[in-house]
Amino acid sequence: MTVVIILAILLVSLLVVVPLLEKSSFRMSDGQLNKWARWILPLAILLAGVQLIRHLVA
Repeated sequence: MTVVIILAILLVSLLVVVPLLEKSSFRMSDGQLNKWARWILPLAILLAGVQLIRHLVA
């Protein structure tokens, strides 16, 4: 039952957030996108490492 509640909340939030984002005029320049992209892969690797350590310790 908990899974159904979580999925319902996610669906409702998507139905609300996506139209709001489409109506907003928020745009990022190429420089800003490159700055964000430079951080994504190292942070994903760090997150995977931390999760692996948590799994092995617990």
